[in-house]
Amino acid sequence: MIARPAHIAAVLVCLGAAAPMAHAEPASTVVRLRPTVLAELTHDPSAFTEGLALVGESLYESTGLVGHSELRELDPATGAVRRSAALPANYFGEGIAVVGNRIWQLTYRNDVVIEWDRAALTRIREVPLAGESWGLCHDGTHLIRSDGSARLHIHDPADLREIGSIPVTLNGIELTGLNGLSCTPNAIWANVFPSNQIVRIDAGTGVVQAVVDVEDLLEPRYRDNVHILNGIAQVSDTEFLITGKDWPKLFRVTFDPA
Repeated sequence: MIARPAHIAAVLVCLGAAAPMAHAEPASTVVRLRPTVLAELTHDPSAFTEGLALVGESLYESTGLVGHSELRELDPATGAVRRSAALPANYFGEGIAVVGNRIWQLTYRNDVVIEWDRAALTRIREVPLAGESWGLCHDGTHLIRSDGSARLHIHDPADLREIGSIPVTLNGIELTGLNGLSCTPNAIWANVFPSNQIVRIDAGTGVVQAVVDVEDLLEPRYRDNVHILNGIAQVSDTEFLITGKDWPKLFRVTFDPA
């Protein structure tokens, strides 16, 4: 996705930031967390990461940009690329989710979702989906999709039919910029574009319960709207893999009280 000034301003005001990379100032009811790094793995610095999904011993990554979009399988222990498959040249890849032996991959403004065979990493079909799509995750029953707005869309994982939505609020204010997603039991973790922050959203109410600031993970040259944080996948109840667009590292982390 491309940053728009009005959109950036709205997200930062909601997070309580006064400048593009300022920290959020959530109310006392919202828990503040920070990442504790357990391991630093390699990551292709040319991968414009749009989504991560971990299943067993495979970490799947979607990369974006027209002419460069791919679906990749990575080694979650090292970050190394095991194999990759290119999207059509005019497609801009976005979030992904694994459902059994299939992978659903969003596209940014191509108005389709791609269904992949997970074992062969080959395309099965495309399903129409109008409008922008950003992040995707599977909660075990439904697919949850973001589109940069303050609303998460709920889809049937069999055919991507939309069956509901969840409005997301932080301290009673709609939180826009919801981006890369990871579904965990009772919660949805979301990157917030264009910040280097992650929020934990109550899956039932849409209320933000916690804000994670990962700014300190980054070298200064990655603290901009191009190399923004994007990509989160749950490893265990307490551990996650996170990275960003063109980042040279993939971090295995826990989120602990700030």
